[in-house]
Amino acid sequence: MSTLSFDELWQKLCAGDESVEIEAKLGEQIGPSILETVSAFANEPGRGGGYILLGVGRSRHSLFPDYTVTGVAKPDQIQAALASMCRTNLSVPVRPQITTEAHDDRTVLVAYIPEAQPHEKPVYVTKKGLPRGAFRRIGSTDQCCTEEDIALFYQLRGAKTFDETPLDDTAMGDFDPVALARYREARARLNPTAPEVAYGDEELLYALAASARHGGGTCATVAGLMLFGTEAALRRHAPMARVDYIRVEGRDWVPDPERRYEAVEMRGPLVTLIPRVVGQVLDDVPKAFSLKEGQLYRKDVPLIPRTVIREAVVNALMHRNYRHKHPVQVIRYANRIEIRNPGHSLVPDDRLGEPGSRCRNEKIAAVLHEIGLAETKGTGIRAMREAMERANLTFPLFESDRERDSFAVTLLVHHFLGPDDIAWLEQFKDCSLSDEEAKALIVVREVGAINNAFYRNTNHVDTLTASAHLRRLRDMGLLDQKGKGAATYYVPTSRLVPAQEAELPQEEAGVTLPDKALSGGLPPLSGGLPPLSGGLPPLSGGLPPLPEDLTRAVQALGRRASPQQVREAILQLCRWRPLRASEIARVLGRNQTYVSGRYLGPMVEEGALEYTLPDNPAHPQQAYRAPEQH
Repeated sequence: MSTLSFDELWQKLCAGDESVEIEAKLGEQIGPSILETVSAFANEPGRGGGYILLGVGRSRHSLFPDYTVTGVAKPDQIQAALASMCRTNLSVPVRPQITTEAHDDRTVLVAYIPEAQPHEKPVYVTKKGLPRGAFRRIGSTDQCCTEEDIALFYQLRGAKTFDETPLDDTAMGDFDPVALARYREARARLNPTAPEVAYGDEELLYALAASARHGGGTCATVAGLMLFGTEAALRRHAPMARVDYIRVEGRDWVPDPERRYEAVEMRGPLVTLIPRVVGQVLDDVPKAFSLKEGQLYRKDVPLIPRTVIREAVVNALMHRNYRHKHPVQVIRYANRIEIRNPGHSLVPDDRLGEPGSRCRNEKIAAVLHEIGLAETKGTGIRAMREAMERANLTFPLFESDRERDSFAVTLLVHHFLGPDDIAWLEQFKDCSLSDEEAKALIVVREVGAINNAFYRNTNHVDTLTASAHLRRLRDMGLLDQKGKGAATYYVPTSRLVPAQEAELPQEEAGVTLPDKALSGGLPPLSGGLPPLSGGLPPLSGGLPPLPEDLTRAVQALGRRASPQQVREAILQLCRWRPLRASEIARVLGRNQTYVSGRYLGPMVEEGALEYTLPDNPAHPQQAYRAPEQH
């Protein structure tokens, strides 16, 4: 391949910081950290490798990306050491392409690390062994491989996938005849000449890798049980491989499961379960009506497009990690639907929606594709984005958490650039905002912060474009930049959220209380929401009631409390336990966006508070805690 020059890489580095393809090092010596980066670039699937820049330093005291060319004192010696260690200290020899270039009268080295061949992965540091010595390149970091990462590499070598695993204590009686009949009907409808339609049950199951020859008989595989298993067999062998459909009052998770939400457990073979789950969600989504010219009767149309719901449900069940004993959750709030499944995305975050798919459950995906429930070309996320854009809804928000091995999609019931939004944006007409920048401001107003990933997800632009737009909003005085490097995020300034909003009740400040549905949103559930004793609003996220001393302290604040009193109350709350911005704002009875920008962000910068997720300040589940006292 044609490698990039130092000048091209330098421009990318200064514009967007270290990334999935660029790592900057001083290059004073070749140590273990460089080997970890080599392993990560060599292992990361589909990336083609990455670049290590030697002779580049970064200011430790700068809030923003601030790189300088320091140069390499002994380039020949460093080059030889790197090539030698890549040849002898890794499980397979890696041959970096190293070039020496001059920049500002200093010598720098550019080392391109090619991606290893599938049969060579995982590439790991031999001294550490597996799995500790194998790394993947996630964003701008080198992360130690998980057991599933190792399994993926062996799967890409041609080994069997987990869903082909035979289940000893199963037999032909554990397959559901109705599910098999549904498969034949759907397959014949899509391809009437498909030969498998005429197969007998046993032959069909074996052809689909849904059964295996084992111990002198026939048993189900993991794929077979999930796709065609009876409900009794699923309860016996995979009791947690179900879908929990949960209806929550308001916008936040609630602490009292007996009184505050309704839940339905759905279990069955995927061939019949997926249509049931999609139907359940669509029945619960708010409707708009459509009356085309010439029609006598109106047609109710789901506010969130049917295509989006179907793709989200199918992806959750097709790509979930069936090794984990956790159900898929579909949580319906007043203003959004969240679909959560165990198993992080095998596709890097910044490539979600690009053509090309990587399947965790190859056999399950193949069957769902054959009956028209799933596509396997990597176009599902793109189709979801396009459908939401046509409906003038916020793009879906995707969260892939490798550490927790989970994936979630959030579908907001919020029209972008509606009349209220446009009226609010009028105050910034002197800024000549683009549509993308206007959307970003609305997002910040709604959630209190934004980062590069969220901007890309909202506007479907690349990393460098997102960085440039966010910096422009910062330079216009609309956003404040916080954090460093890959953890950079932005919060609203007082121009975006005027300080006087903090003195208004939340409804007057333009914030809908969490226990009310949005206009045109989901209908309220049966049963009211009882307030906590003392008149404070209920907490979210499964938190217990406030201790009595905290309750008294918060009630004593009043609407006209000084900033120092509010700060002290926040510290007391965060000493009690970690809390999200929405929870802190709700307890204090103040605007969340104002609390985040006026108090939480500055308190983190000062060290009075710290993040529970320091690597991703804009994460939707971010919480704040008081540092431990020593």
